[in-house]
Amino acid sequence: MTTLGPGLNPAVLARQVLEHYLENGNMPQLPDPLPPEYETRAGVFVSLKKSGGELRGCIGTFEAVRDNLAEEVAVNAVNAAVRDPRFPPVSRAELPELNISVDILGPIEKVNSKDELDPRKYGIMVRGGSCSGLLLPDLEGVDSVDQQIDISKRKAGIGPGEKVELFRFKVTRYGEEKG
Repeated sequence: MTTLGPGLNPAVLARQVLEHYLENGNMPQLPDPLPPEYETRAGVFVSLKKSGGELRGCIGTFEAVRDNLAEEVAVNAVNAAVRDPRFPPVSRAELPELNISVDILGPIEKVNSKDELDPRKYGIMVRGGSCSGLLLPDLEGVDSVDQQIDISKRKAGIGPGEKVELFRFKVTRYGEEKG
């Protein structure tokens, strides 16, 4: 992890963390002090996809739960690789074949109508009772607000006819630069 420095893409940080974790079985030591851009706090989602675009793991937090962005990226990268209940853990051997993206979430704001949503521009969070579900923006195959709401409700375990509160957010998405 000694290569972490100013301007390091969060997706590259996620890969470095995963390489260390899958090789050694523990979290790497993050540098101290951190570069200034990693000292902020925000919700972060890390997505792992196979080269054909098929999802292999995605875990995140809709708001900051760790001390800084570097920790948020690191923990969510490991969780996406080995703790996403939809998939078996990622092996060290398959890591080179995976594409990693990191979405850093902006503020979440309540909306009064689905007319204020756009699946290309905004991620969505639905809340019904004590259940909530979140879907990132600009996902392949999600072309309408209704699809976005339906998927978010299913993720939350909220029935199709149940009323929900709607929230939106923007993300800054970082992908790896593949040579």
